[in-house]
Amino acid sequence: MRITKPLLVLLWACVFSFPARSQSQDVQELKDQLGKLESEIAQLKTKVSAIESGKAPAPTPTAQEAAITTPSVVANKTEEQVPMEQPEPIPENSLDLYGFAMLDSGYDFRTNDPLWFDVVRPTKLPSFRGQFAPNGKAFFGVRQSRFGLKTLNSTPFGDLKTIFEFELFGTGVNAGQTTFRLRHAYGELGHFGAGQTWSAFMDIDVFPNSIEYWGPSGMVFFRNVQARWIPIQGDSNVVIALERPGATADEGIYAARVELAGIVPQFKWPDVTFHARLARKWGYVQVAGIWRKIAWVDTTAHAFNFSGRANGWGVNVSSNLNFTKNDIGKFQVVYGRGIENYMNDAPIDIGVKNNFTNPVKPVVGVALPVLGVVAFLDHIWSDRFTSSAGYSLVNITNANAQLPSDFRQGHYALGNLLYHPLKSVTIGGEFQFGRRVNFIDGFNVNDYRIQVSLKYDWSKGYEY
Repeated sequence: MRITKPLLVLLWACVFSFPARSQSQDVQELKDQLGKLESEIAQLKTKVSAIESGKAPAPTPTAQEAAITTPSVVANKTEEQVPMEQPEPIPENSLDLYGFAMLDSGYDFRTNDPLWFDVVRPTKLPSFRGQFAPNGKAFFGVRQSRFGLKTLNSTPFGDLKTIFEFELFGTGVNAGQTTFRLRHAYGELGHFGAGQTWSAFMDIDVFPNSIEYWGPSGMVFFRNVQARWIPIQGDSNVVIALERPGATADEGIYAARVELAGIVPQFKWPDVTFHARLARKWGYVQVAGIWRKIAWVDTTAHAFNFSGRANGWGVNVSSNLNFTKNDIGKFQVVYGRGIENYMNDAPIDIGVKNNFTNPVKPVVGVALPVLGVVAFLDHIWSDRFTSSAGYSLVNITNANAQLPSDFRQGHYALGNLLYHPLKSVTIGGEFQFGRRVNFIDGFNVNDYRIQVSLKYDWSKGYEY
């Protein structure tokens, strides 16, 4: 067979064109496989993100659906096609257990009432020379240690919150003892709350970052049983409360008279308290008020009538000011009459006053005026070191029939340096000062202390 020139050209074209076409097909197949793998990886990433955000992953679209919904030009993706970051879900029900173990130790260079050995209270300093002699004593205690629990439950009526909290600091008949003492037993549903918690008349945020337990003597500080309404909630808030009434009285120079033996207190009305707080970036300012009715009844049959009543009232203005990101000023000024039991360290609400112009009632009870001042600065040196320093004053205007040695004025001051090797551990030293001034006998006394404390915080939260 004779091969012509045209036939040779045709055979040459066939031989050299087949490999070129085969290579092009292989490249296209690899591209198709790569595109498929990229699509599967994208789907897996979407599922992982959905699982991490707590949201069920969307069903994987079919190839036909993907072709309909996915644009061919990736650069022209619309906003709806960009997956939005989902916020972390808020647990509807939670339980938080918390507390701390704390050791207080130190040295008191002077002296005070031994039942209050580990705190600075001007009212518990000697009222006459040598009362709690001798001077100088070391002290140790764990009475600040605390245990508490908080719950949060979502309901159709709003969030239900509760708190139960105890400490080991004995007061009243248990003064000086290391024993369980209730701090808070309080519940709140929506805008209403009831139980024992901070009085609406006080501002706990004024308390400085100190290790001394009792705190500034001129501060309003009282946990009371109450029912409250919170019409405005949040950082800026309004609280109105009806609180358990109560007051103390001093019979002064007539304490030994039998004619006064039958006088008993009477409380027909609850104490009415409120506060309004305005919060901003620079801090906040809070204005609080209180009104109360205090009465006493003479139950003894004699020629006199010592029954009486008095209105107690007070205004409390407090604030935290953010001078810098590391400096917070804490301030309070309170003035009123017959509100001493709401103060952190003031003795009596009702004093005795001479009334000799009235033969039937020669002695009357009066609500004693009180002034309280608090000024402290909390400073953050670094992540490990903090400090607090400041001063507080409480001043009573005594009635003329009180004892000359009765308490009139208390001063309180401290400065500290606290070290935090961990967020849950505090080690610190603090210098403390207290001063008592009597009514009119001219006696006054100072107290100086050094305290070193170690505090170990703990907390554990549960969601259900």
